Amino acid sequence: GNPELPTAVNITWSSINFKTILQWQPKPSGYFYTVEIHGQTSDTKKKCILTTETECDVTDVLRNVKETYTAHILSVTSSVMDNFEEPPFAVSEKFTPYSQTVLGKPEIQNYTQKDSKLNIVFQDPLTPYTFPNGSFQSIRDIFQHDLEYKLYYWKDQSSGKKDATTKSHKFEVSVESTKNYCFYVEGIIPSRRENRNGQESVVLCTSIGRNILDEYGAEVFIIAAVIAIAVITLAVVLSVILCKRKKAKAAREKEPLNGV
Repeated sequence: GNPELPTAVNITWSSINFKTILQWQPKPSGYFYTVEIHGQTSDTKKKCILTTETECDVTDVLRNVKETYTAHILSVTSSVMDNFEEPPFAVSEKFTPYSQTVLGKPEIQNYTQKDSKLNIVFQDPLTPYTFPNGSFQSIRDIFQHDLEYKLYYWKDQSSGKKDATTKSHKFEVSVESTKNYCFYVEGIIPSRRENRNGQESVVLCTSIGRNILDEYGAEVFIIAAVIAIAVITLAVVLSVILCKRKKAKAAREKEPLNGV
């Protein structure tokens, strides 16, 4: 091979919902990279052949998601690919998609708060993998019973959270009928040691009879109190001024009589 060529460093796997990107450094100058994916039981597959990039989408060669893979990042010149010499290469850490891919954000489809019940319906994140008919598989299609979801919910303007868990696509929890609630959902793989919790969905809030006090809380009371004090103070000041003027006027009217 050519031992003078630099080899890749800082090799990392980045994977969300089984879309997996391999990244490394440095940017090549005068040479190329070729990625080889080695599985424990599968044949070696080449990706991103003679690339000058420092990342490679390897999703399509990791379809056996329970397989454990390593990546060899080969440093090559274009001529090396035409002979039998083994180029210098760096080896990544092991990666198992099933246990290491991050669960993406669930999508909240619908939510309602009626009486003392909060109902939430959400959708599984999709993966890049497809069924024979071309439709995309969801993370539930792959994880099946290993997947569950957790709901975190709390009274609007409050910091105390409650939670609930489900293996379905919906939640129904009991709440106070006169209070608004905020919430988010995240996927969980309880059997994992690492990466158990997925990304959090967007935070949404209900709005039943929301008024200005719900929106601004104590600020409204402070503003109202300041205005009330100002009005009362102004009224008192005006009353005192008017009273003094009346007394002064009465005193002036009596002066001629005293002269007589």
